[in-house]
Amino acid sequence: MLEKVNPPTVHETAGYSHVTVSPAGRLAHLAGQCPLDLDGTVVGPPGDYDAQTDQVVANCLAVLAAVDATPADVVRSIIYVVSADSAVLAGVWDRLNASPLAPAFSTASTLLGVAALGYRGQLIEVDLTAVLAG
Repeated sequence: MLEKVNPPTVHETAGYSHVTVSPAGRLAHLAGQCPLDLDGTVVGPPGDYDAQTDQVVANCLAVLAAVDATPADVVRSIIYVVSADSAVLAGVWDRLNASPLAPAFSTASTLLGVAALGYRGQLIEVDLTAVLAG
């Protein structure tokens, strides 16, 4: 069982936890999941944050399942969004938190606006760490 800590001496969060403590066990460090389809193509038309977010969610769920983990097993997430606009970042955060991956973002989480990501046209990337049983 994960322990989530939000000290009263620190600001309230937007749904994530300041600290996540995992029980003893193995950790799975997932590579940053990109909005690529099975053919390795960035999904959606240029500038479509929603389509890219949805593909990243699907990819994250697939790689978690590959190691018998669920979003509830995630202890740390880092979300990268190509934008300097806080409204865009908030929109991606909201869409992630309305998705089946949402429990992953209730633990220690960081949302960053960045200048660029690795693939041409890529707008979103999500990096997860999950705790595995035994």
